[in-house]
Amino acid sequence: MTRLVTIPISHYCEKARWALDRAGISYREEPHVQVVHRAAARRAGGGATVPVLVAGREVVPSSREILVWSDARLAPAKRLFAAGGGDDDPLRGVCDRLDQVLGPAGRRLMYVHMLDQRGVALRYNNQGVPAWERRAISAAFPLAQRLISSALGIRPGVEREDERVVFAELDHVSALLGDGRPYLSGERFGAADLTFAAMAASVVFPPAYGVPLPQPPELAPRTVDLVERARAHLAGEHAIKMFARHRRERVV
Repeated sequence: MTRLVTIPISHYCEKARWALDRAGISYREEPHVQVVHRAAARRAGGGATVPVLVAGREVVPSSREILVWSDARLAPAKRLFAAGGGDDDPLRGVCDRLDQVLGPAGRRLMYVHMLDQRGVALRYNNQGVPAWERRAISAAFPLAQRLISSALGIRPGVEREDERVVFAELDHVSALLGDGRPYLSGERFGAADLTFAAMAASVVFPPAYGVPLPQPPELAPRTVDLVERARAHLAGEHAIKMFARHRRERVV
């Protein structure tokens, strides 16, 4: 059985799940909590980050590579990368920017918010993980807060810069959609749309996500304000629409 090592709530892991699900590839998800995920990723043959896909003797160690790997197993007419997803594919640049700019800023921004909301954070973070991991992170949450904050570079006021970056990237995506195209890729759903929707999930909390995410009634007021502003943005609306239209799509 093909295995996918994840942190369930991670938007990078959601990108990988979405790509695999769309391509109709059967896999077993192996979910872990933060910090423990590093050991799990290395045991699977990857580095210190998830997702890691293990397919037989093949190890695919990042969401970008899993997207390309999954797409290559579809008929050309059904692929997200019309040009194959190689380094010369024009969509790779768009996807790489989203992965490298929007993804990290949105992740850290939401961790700043959610680490202050222990009950909600643990309830959603621990979905499906081994029982001992769930007990450990719940009992040692202050230590987990410190370790996660250190790993992500969280410091006082960093959320203001991250929010600026996130909304600048939403503005960039809105500009790409400004000519009236229905998708970032043009007339059909493509790799840029899937990547953007997954990376934007950290601030729009789409109901159609691969695992349940908290919704505004459960969140602190300042987090509700952030999520509602992101959802109201033209690009945020596009992300929500991509999840609603395409997250459960199978093209095989």
